[in-house]
Amino acid sequence: MPTYVLGISAFYHDSAAALLRDGEIVAAAQEERFTRKKHDAAFPARAVEFCLQTAGIAAKDLDFVAFYDKPILKFYRLIETYLAFAPIGLRSFAKAVPVWVGDKLHMRRGLTKSLGCKPKNRYVFPEHHESHAASAFYPSPFEDAAILTMDGVGEWATTSVGVGEGNKVRLLQEIRFPHSIGLLYSAFTYYCGFKVNSGEYKLMGLAPYGEPRFEKQIREHLIDLREDGSYRLDLSYFNYCQGLTMTSAKFHALFGAPPRQSESQLEQFHMDLAASIQKVTEDVMLRTARFAHKLTGKKNLCLAGGVALNCVGNGVILRESPFERIWIQPAAGDAGGALGAAQFVWHNLLDKPRKVMPNDSQRGSLLGPRYESKDVKSFLDGENIIYEECTTEPQLADRVAELIEQENVIGWFQGPMEFGPRALGSRSIIGDARSPKMQSVMNLKIKFRESFRPFAPIVLREHASEYFDIAPQHDSPYMLIVAPVRDEKRKSVDASAKGLDKLKQLRSVIPAVTHVDYSARLQTVDGERNPRLANLMRSFKARTGSPVLINTSFNVRGEPIVCTPQDALRCFLGTEMDVLVVENFVIRRAAQKNLPTIDREKYLSTFSLD
Repeated sequence: MPTYVLGISAFYHDSAAALLRDGEIVAAAQEERFTRKKHDAAFPARAVEFCLQTAGIAAKDLDFVAFYDKPILKFYRLIETYLAFAPIGLRSFAKAVPVWVGDKLHMRRGLTKSLGCKPKNRYVFPEHHESHAASAFYPSPFEDAAILTMDGVGEWATTSVGVGEGNKVRLLQEIRFPHSIGLLYSAFTYYCGFKVNSGEYKLMGLAPYGEPRFEKQIREHLIDLREDGSYRLDLSYFNYCQGLTMTSAKFHALFGAPPRQSESQLEQFHMDLAASIQKVTEDVMLRTARFAHKLTGKKNLCLAGGVALNCVGNGVILRESPFERIWIQPAAGDAGGALGAAQFVWHNLLDKPRKVMPNDSQRGSLLGPRYESKDVKSFLDGENIIYEECTTEPQLADRVAELIEQENVIGWFQGPMEFGPRALGSRSIIGDARSPKMQSVMNLKIKFRESFRPFAPIVLREHASEYFDIAPQHDSPYMLIVAPVRDEKRKSVDASAKGLDKLKQLRSVIPAVTHVDYSARLQTVDGERNPRLANLMRSFKARTGSPVLINTSFNVRGEPIVCTPQDALRCFLGTEMDVLVVENFVIRRAAQKNLPTIDREKYLSTFSLD
């Protein structure tokens, strides 16, 4: 009989479930994709149901259930923190404790109630950074590696350095709360008017528009950074230990302004703050990586935790650290903890062997629901949608490549849904990266988001080093590395342009995916991980000579990435997308006679502006 291990992350941020059968990943998904509530933190009932259905089992067949951290240890940290700052922080304490007394301290009981039964063996509660470390190492293509996990905070750890060897993961050293590079970055996210735990990527995207003129103030007042990457924060500038906000009045006085109000005008001041904290964060990441290399002596590095989603910092590690290769968990945040918790049980606790795959064992992170063509056809017919049905792979690739060449914006819905925050060519919106207007069109008419936000390129792996400063032996299949556009692909611009005026300049032969500092968050595409997308891109290259397309997630601002064909059609109707491709069906807006009606304003207002 096979052994089933279910991993769960829940109740804090971005709940998810992942299922292993005899150590192999069966399925994994985030709850938000089913409930349509971004970063849904509730128990992942729909995600669990999907995993069980994929395996063809019921909850009673589960041998082990692993939760991604230790709630009691986390509760002790909260109590100890509140006592250390008492009587300050009473409001925060009063808000948090009832939630803990209700469910979080009785996690076994809550899990049993949610699942409807207990596992056949037992519940397991790895530490938070053990789950992150397991998710980083076990799916990686390395027999052994150093492991670096960095986030806001788990139970106590905020940064951990460890090692993976064979089927074992060990954490060696850690930095503990309240000192946290993740929380420092989130403090600037909050101060610049973005939402904590979801707006950090906006701050990263804003950084190239500014100059790091506040870097010295950050280093002198906020963080004492050592050569080995260890650090301490001056807590008098922050409020996250004892209050309901991230920054204190002393922080605001240091930079001479109150926090920016959400949706208010972005000033050069905020861009310079973003540039400054981004540079400091990159330095912390690089120093810590160098220390991990010195401590472990390994040539490979695996990364996880929310800070590992800082793909600019990852690019710095790839180019400047002593490591030969790095691998980053695609679901590096809390969602990936569900997968790591399950893998920790299978390998570390049950001592089961680990099979290392040449690329990795995460199957392109395409681990979510998929839909059969016959069901898609039935749905489209029921909605009276006019479509072209492509009966062969070359026909589909050629038709969509033709539409992209004509500067159409394509909603691309194919195969299993991605696990993690990035759209990797399964639930994507794609277009021609050579188009000067594509970035503004996608931001303002498709995504309905801030104009400064950059888009990512997808590039055929065999051509990546022709366009980007990335060595031929390296790849970036999960869109987690930022690399510069090569000099020969760049165009000269007016260097005196400041702030958002930089957006008006065409910086390369692929302007839609070249950020204002000539960088790009690239995804390399190959025929093994995503054959249909690779076929499309090869067809596009044959037509145009370009192996690069623009890729962004299939959603509007504040909406989770689409999961079902129904979600995809609704998003298509609620935006100004030109074409929707669902499996082998091509739907052109211009060909429709009686499109289903949708209240666009109501649709957009459904989702929060984060």
